[in-house]
Amino acid sequence: MNANTARERIHQLTVELNDHNHKYYVLNSPSISDYEFDQLLKELESLEKQFPEFADSNSPTRRVGGDITDKFEKVKHRHPMLSLSNTYSRDEIREWEERVHKGLGNTQDLFAQQEVEYVMELKYDGLAISLTYENGKLVRGVTRGDGETGEDITPNIRTIRTVPLALRGNHPGEFEIRGEVFMPKKEFERLNRERLEQGEEPYANPRNTAAGTLKQQDSAEVAKRKLDCFLYSVFADDLPYDNHFDALIHAAEWGFKAPSHRDNYINKANGIDGIMAFIEYWDHHRHDLPFEIDGIVIKVNSFSQQQELGLTAKSPRWAIAYKFKAETVSTLLKKITYQVGRTGAITPVANLEPVHLAGTTVKRASLHNADQIAKLDIREGDMVFVEKGGEIIPKVVGVDTSKRPAHSSHHQYISRCPECGSELIRNEGEAQHYCPNESGCPPQIKGKMEHFISRKAMNIEGMGTETIAGLFDKGLLRNVADIYDLKAEQLTGLEFTVTDEFGENPRKRSMQEKSVTNLLAGVEASKNVPFERVLFALGIRFVGETVAKKLARHFVTIDRIKEASVEQLLQADEIGDKIAASIRAWFSDPQNLEILDRLKMAGLQFESTVVESAKASDKLNGKTFVVSGVFASFSRDGIKESIEANGGKVSGSISKKTDFVVAGDKMGPEKRKKAEDLGIPVISESDYIQMISE
Repeated sequence: MNANTARERIHQLTVELNDHNHKYYVLNSPSISDYEFDQLLKELESLEKQFPEFADSNSPTRRVGGDITDKFEKVKHRHPMLSLSNTYSRDEIREWEERVHKGLGNTQDLFAQQEVEYVMELKYDGLAISLTYENGKLVRGVTRGDGETGEDITPNIRTIRTVPLALRGNHPGEFEIRGEVFMPKKEFERLNRERLEQGEEPYANPRNTAAGTLKQQDSAEVAKRKLDCFLYSVFADDLPYDNHFDALIHAAEWGFKAPSHRDNYINKANGIDGIMAFIEYWDHHRHDLPFEIDGIVIKVNSFSQQQELGLTAKSPRWAIAYKFKAETVSTLLKKITYQVGRTGAITPVANLEPVHLAGTTVKRASLHNADQIAKLDIREGDMVFVEKGGEIIPKVVGVDTSKRPAHSSHHQYISRCPECGSELIRNEGEAQHYCPNESGCPPQIKGKMEHFISRKAMNIEGMGTETIAGLFDKGLLRNVADIYDLKAEQLTGLEFTVTDEFGENPRKRSMQEKSVTNLLAGVEASKNVPFERVLFALGIRFVGETVAKKLARHFVTIDRIKEASVEQLLQADEIGDKIAASIRAWFSDPQNLEILDRLKMAGLQFESTVVESAKASDKLNGKTFVVSGVFASFSRDGIKESIEANGGKVSGSISKKTDFVVAGDKMGPEKRKKAEDLGIPVISESDYIQMISE
């Protein structure tokens, strides 16, 4: 394909994919299958690699992330992002509405002097952002920060599918639009399920999780979290609308996910009765939403009236937020039991008298750890207060001591594992207790196998949690290596009993010939899974997906990792003391080494092909580079891969050992100053390309 044809095809694919993305994520009306979309995206990715000079900075391929930063640049807001006045009182909403009329000169005698129309919207429980568009293209995404200055998180914003990278329709040439990034309930529950399966503390709530995700330095990790966004406020010098409601309706036509009047996410009213009706409706129906809200925002609709009412030092006089009270119920704590996670982490669970809370019936609630039980002095037989703030397992937030039984006694936290009887340990600085019997504790053994077969690890189709539990109970699986010894004659017709995650609701299951064939085909296919995923699948504590990739890249083979000292491990990118110590401990265990040998014999991939295939030259041998900024011909990861492919080394920070700093657009001034102070050459992207081309 010649350059002109490539340029045209890249443009065509970019427009087409942006349109399909809008139909799928914003309109919820896809016009092609996921497979067809993925094929178009792969074609675009391939062309952009061949012809990087034609890639759009807002290409659909940027949705998957890839940019890494060690610092977010500070940006001053053109219009301050003021916070809203909050209230939990409906009487105060009435008082605010009266103040609006007074502020517009509507006295009690002349109450109809100016008609006032109000807009009511959902108050999304997420992180406020500001997006700037120029000529229909996203150029910047900034957090609220302190209201005056925020942080530029544009690479992370690009990964959010409901944020358009290129606009449609008749929009202003340059404008700012503000909204809220949030994590859908389904995605939050998925993340917490994974954490609980791995023996980790669940995230507290969707809001904090969304905020923490947006501050991650690796946009590829942000992309995996599937954040969402509603846009709800437009700022421009040449807006052709005189009110807030119409501006949002037109923002939806430009491609934004704006609140819909059809879904009653936004509505208008001419007085306090309409405002109260909207509040009342969502106070009762908020739990039906696929995302969290914590209240209702009420605004004066007219832009001219907003301007007339003005601002206080902290908030606009023309808007107010009514916040819902957290829903709390009281119920009997019948018994405290304990769960054991994949890593051996012990989680205490309150078994409750069933009670209706936030749209569901709650039977159990997390007690988190021994410190939390001691802090609240929680005892069996107590009447406890339970709250559900978006958690997969609700939490106990207090005790009604006035109803405590007369002969109640303090709860004694267990000292031995409830599954295998091993004495529990508690590491210094950690809140949870652990069972150290990794190879003999049933929940840990099954949890490790569940992790091993999971989608991001070995991705063994046909084998799930129930199958693992059933084959373990039948004695066919005792560790992950046993998976590769399974035979059709062992499995066909096999019957076993399965239960839910709490060991309840037992039911029979039988393995039929077709399911056995699928399972064994999935096992065989997993032998082609690349080394970094195999390394992740082994379940070494603190070795997640990203760390596994770094280790595989750095050491190339499993044997080199096995033989590496702590000091050598620390030389790998992103490997700290805690991770290095955990890796050494894993490879020092004879049982782990035996399993490793069996997996090698089974034919799994224990050598990386990435470094070898990427090797282009030795032109940069012995040279250390620091990369900073945004580049035209490379993604942030792409230029790092190019440096390594040509024999160079990439460092995350500037020091006396740095040979060159490759500076892209928006390079931080502090980095540039540090390089200049140390006398380190700062080269441009074109300088770098010339360096590897010579």
